[in-house]
Amino acid sequence: MKPFKILSIDGGGIRGVFPAMFLAKLEAELKAQGKENWQIYQNFDLICGTSTGGILAIALALGIPAQELYNLYLENASVIFGKKRSLKQLWRSSYSRDNLERLVRDKLREANSGEDPRLDDCRTHLCVPIYDLLHGTPSVLKTKHHPAFKRDFHLPAYQAALATSAAPTYFDPYSAEYKDLNNLDVSFSNKVDGGVVANNPTFLGIIEAQKAFNQDLSNLRVLSIGTGHQKFTDGQIRKNWGVSYWMNKTRIIDLFMQGQSQLVENLISLLQRGIDKEHEPRFVYERINTELSNSHAVALDETDPDKLKKLGEKAAFEFNNSASRIIKDFFEYE
Repeated sequence: MKPFKILSIDGGGIRGVFPAMFLAKLEAELKAQGKENWQIYQNFDLICGTSTGGILAIALALGIPAQELYNLYLENASVIFGKKRSLKQLWRSSYSRDNLERLVRDKLREANSGEDPRLDDCRTHLCVPIYDLLHGTPSVLKTKHHPAFKRDFHLPAYQAALATSAAPTYFDPYSAEYKDLNNLDVSFSNKVDGGVVANNPTFLGIIEAQKAFNQDLSNLRVLSIGTGHQKFTDGQIRKNWGVSYWMNKTRIIDLFMQGQSQLVENLISLLQRGIDKEHEPRFVYERINTELSNSHAVALDETDPDKLKKLGEKAAFEFNNSASRIIKDFFEYE
């Protein structure tokens, strides 16, 4: 049976330069090897992405090369995050979404002959988590890869991208309207960044493969890419553990994002090899990430081009270290 291949991309704001560069290197290597189908969407049966990873997942599934996405991030960080509402952050989100919406919408239109693509236009299957603030529930936006899925594939792709990347305190919850494929008006309101429930969506992809595609666990090949992580630690003996400590949004958002991603990695390790790795791997799983040091901390809203280029260099380094293994496991199994 042909292996079922899953690509999963974490959330992480502008740190999406890391997975974008890693995947650009992968596409370049496949192309250099003379493979006709060298693009990501041609090589993965399901792409999952959260927040910035959701933007990348949607764009990749629409056939946009990863190198173009890396360039988009690198060249526009200061456009997206350059004007912080510094004096109003107690009452309003830090940034207007206007520039991000323009950049994302234009890029996705470019891949669809100038028209807004819908999730139905994706060239491979897709899962993008969000949180629905209107109904108070997590949700996963999906392509039409199961007969029961009748809702999300109508959605304009740029709206899905903006919903999954509506990070609390950075951007307002996302609200919009659209006409579905039956020309009916649909409200799509108060959606929040998928990172609040699944910053690392790898486990979602595994469950989706099993339940929507009827895949055995042993047939899965999973490539999961992070956006860089810096360990959140605080071993000080302090008395000020109250609201003033946690009001620092970087502190609390880093805590829940890292905690979720680490838990998913632990659960997948248990699923793959059991406690204490007592048996052979049940499926192929490759996790790519990099640790960010205090000297090279990269904020979710970083605009320093040197820091972002260095994060891209880290992605290239990780690709060079894992390229032979990735190519063997994901592209040379026939």
